[in-house]
Amino acid sequence: MSTVYIGSSAFAASVLAQSGMRPALVITRPPAAKGRGRRVTPTPVAVLAREAGLAVAEPERLEELAAEVAALSPEAVVLCAYGALVREPLLSAHEILNVHPSLLPRWRGAAPIERAIMAGDERTGVSLMRLVAALDAGPVCAVRATAISAEDDYGTLSERLATIAARMLDEALAAPRVYVEQPLDGVTYAEKLTAADRELSPQRSAAELERTVRALHPHIGARLPDGLGVLAARIAEHAAAPGALTAADGRLYYGADPGTLELLVVRPPGGRAMDASAYLRGHGV
Repeated sequence: MSTVYIGSSAFAASVLAQSGMRPALVITRPPAAKGRGRRVTPTPVAVLAREAGLAVAEPERLEELAAEVAALSPEAVVLCAYGALVREPLLSAHEILNVHPSLLPRWRGAAPIERAIMAGDERTGVSLMRLVAALDAGPVCAVRATAISAEDDYGTLSERLATIAARMLDEALAAPRVYVEQPLDGVTYAEKLTAADRELSPQRSAAELERTVRALHPHIGARLPDGLGVLAARIAEHAAAPGALTAADGRLYYGADPGTLELLVVRPPGGRAMDASAYLRGHGV
């Protein structure tokens, strides 16, 4: 089957790598400056596709490639975590199958995996839908769920969802697709993550903060208001005032409202990740 794959993120790269697709063209976002050194870096999808010997295009605007995509006469166009809106004429010219890592209509939008963990959802999944102009509102042809465990972080859950998505894509592309409109009730939006989402505010409960740490690890990272990064944490019985960073028996605690978080792995501003005992030896509280 002739396909075109449109995607940018590490999640999109993992889906492509695990699927049976070998697209005639892979379209991704242009290289961008990233990290402290602001080094211009290609997207994970671009890196993977070039290593696999696939044709890659990195347009500033997706619409620039409308004629090139049309010339390929793809039987299907697959979209996964591209990072920009798809507009006309591409939107109407092709059946665009969108891979979305949530159980639609829950968590439409930019950060469905992180928001599901943050909200304490017991399960999430992957939905395959036909792209429409409205945000993640298109009819769905396949849905598959998976449980979210208490140990899951973004890294483990996103990789599991990518594996599920790859299998679903292979199945969907091998047979006729029947689409069903999404229900009107149960719609929620996974807003784009901001700097405020990273901060572990002591005005929130320890349970909320623990979920935030897992939701942002390892790709973004949570942090205390003073800038101390928190890579792993768990709810503790230890008593600590909201906002207080305290130590006891070689363990590091952070007070919430209500509850207390034990910080297991931290990263000082500008430093490396370390377990709490190493941090206490070098910094104290």
